[in-house]
Amino acid sequence: MLTIDQAADLFDRINKLSSADETEVLFSGGSFALTRFANNTIHQNVADENHFVSVRTVFGGRTARASTNRFDDDSLRRVVESSEALARVQHPDPDLLPMPDSREAAGSADKCAFPSRYFAETAAITPQRRAGGVKEIVDIAQKHKLTTAGIFSSSESVEGIFNSRGLSSWHTQTLAEVSITMQGADSSGWQKANSPDVANLNPLSQAETAAKKALDSARPGEIPPGKYTVILEPSAALDIVGFMFWDYSGMAILDQRSFLTGRIGSQLFGENVTIWDDVAHPLQTGSAFDGEGMRRLRVPLVENGVVKRVVYARATAERMKRSEHKDKAGPIEPTGHGFPLPNEMGEMPLNIVFAAPQDPQTLSEMIASTERGVLVTRLWYIREVDPYEKMLTGMTRDGTLLIENGQVRQGVRNLRFNESLIHMLSNVEAMSAPFRSCGEESFDMVVPAMKIRDFNFTEVTKF
Repeated sequence: MLTIDQAADLFDRINKLSSADETEVLFSGGSFALTRFANNTIHQNVADENHFVSVRTVFGGRTARASTNRFDDDSLRRVVESSEALARVQHPDPDLLPMPDSREAAGSADKCAFPSRYFAETAAITPQRRAGGVKEIVDIAQKHKLTTAGIFSSSESVEGIFNSRGLSSWHTQTLAEVSITMQGADSSGWQKANSPDVANLNPLSQAETAAKKALDSARPGEIPPGKYTVILEPSAALDIVGFMFWDYSGMAILDQRSFLTGRIGSQLFGENVTIWDDVAHPLQTGSAFDGEGMRRLRVPLVENGVVKRVVYARATAERMKRSEHKDKAGPIEPTGHGFPLPNEMGEMPLNIVFAAPQDPQTLSEMIASTERGVLVTRLWYIREVDPYEKMLTGMTRDGTLLIENGQVRQGVRNLRFNESLIHMLSNVEAMSAPFRSCGEESFDMVVPAMKIRDFNFTEVTKF
């Protein structure tokens, strides 16, 4: 895998080839391996290793980027020439700032300890170990006369940035992931988890949970559409709330495409909802720096239901300070959440952490306190209906269960929902302790299970 010393040497070679006012090089890549299974058998095993350099050059306010995965002299010369040729024909960007040096990138806030996200045991995962995990999963499926499919993957990756003003930052990370679907004749169950440390994964436990979901939801009944008390397991909660975090961006406010426009500082959600963006949280992943090399700050997004602020890239913060929205935008400063330049999206919080509730409840306790409701394992095919009210539609999947008198009674046919995130997060009756979760429609977060009243289901599906 590419090392920081090798990257520094590559940057020196690229910088010598560049005639630009400023030069920036992003490094990314690593190795990835995956074992895929279906119909209770492994049918694919793949492995790949690749590394990229992405060169950004600047000439008098004009900037552009070109990339390559070949590091010989001719290839590096061509990628620099491509970047420079593209930059020279761009229109000058009046908002483009000089690249940050190491002092600006480090910032003035107190630095918190950043946890290691590289684990030798994860990097050393072999096809045999992944196959052993799959065997455990298949054994559970066969025990319960179910059919299983899914993946067991592992990777080690690097991310780095160097520029001609002396900035250099580097990050290494490992990740292991297991995703399982168990299928019966008329039902299914699902579980997914990942972690930089493979020791935190338990394929056998995941398989048992997915199998129980499939068994419990067999022979599904049908309930009418309407408003129900709903218990969203963490993956379901993650996939639906993930749709609002593109709006927690200074650029989104400037473009008037954020549902937070005019609402920063207001009570938008329930008082039991507090959300941070915190890359240094021990259950999070990712690098300590953004696409320009700026250190990521811990940012309070929501405190007790009040929207506190949004995140900023460097140029977005400068634009906001000069804009008509500056007095209604909350604190304005670069927060280390920018994407690599040039881009049209600006920035976004990617390390979401929900604060633990004052009185966390287990999933069992939430079910026991529910007279009639629906337990949702996961959601899928989520789409936005009304951007300002954050009205979303989508469907339940892979384990939708009816709760009556504090007990799970039976599986029910999947349901389509139409629900506003503002309404939903104002009606959270209980939450579990938050933990690292992953879904299919959004990015990984540290998020709790949520019990929500008056969740709006509009249709019954045929499966």
